Amino acid sequence: MTKIAAAALAAGIALAPLAALAQSNVPTSTSFRCTGTDGKKYYGSTIPPACVGQPVEQLNAQGLVIKRIDAAVTAAEREKKAAEEEERRKREAISKEEGRRNRALLATYTSEKDIDSARARALQDNEAAVKDIEKRIGGLKQRLAEQNKELQFYAGKNKPPAKLTQDIQSTEFDIKAQEDLLAAKKKEVDQINARYDDDKKRYQELTKGGGAK
Repeated sequence: MTKIAAAALAAGIALAPLAALAQSNVPTSTSFRCTGTDGKKYYGSTIPPACVGQPVEQLNAQGLVIKRIDAAVTAAEREKKAAEEEERRKREAISKEEGRRNRALLATYTSEKDIDSARARALQDNEAAVKDIEKRIGGLKQRLAEQNKELQFYAGKNKPPAKLTQDIQSTEFDIKAQEDLLAAKKKEVDQINARYDDDKKRYQELTKGGGAK
């Protein structure tokens, strides 16, 4: 083969892809490609109408695939995917919070005995608060009794002073507030025990069945 013939053959090989592209009526500036529902290939500088709802390939200047675009999904599928993503984020947030709580628990207690001691202190503090509130209620009721006794002095006589009436109302309000606080404090006993029961259970799980004492 002569040098001229060899050069002509090489040129023909190099131009073959362009010739094929020209024969398929595909411009060299193509950037999108897909296979339509009819099985035919469609090209365009933008996504061709026939590609709507079909997987699309984005091409570079050399005709190589640089990105694949999934087929358009339905609104229901988008909502499902969004819900799944939201659920995944929630699970991750819960897992992260549990990890933080577990680390804090292990940093706070070195044994189950520490948890029992903390529970005892919390219950003692609650009991002291209850007694303090009961004492305040007793003092307020004594004050109210004195105020009512003074009010009786005016029964059937002169109108009682406005300040006395206001003081009685104020004392009654204070008694009600302290009684509500007392009820809440007494309920805290169950909350305290539940909290330390949970701490103890988690501590046992984290230390492999309560191996740490």
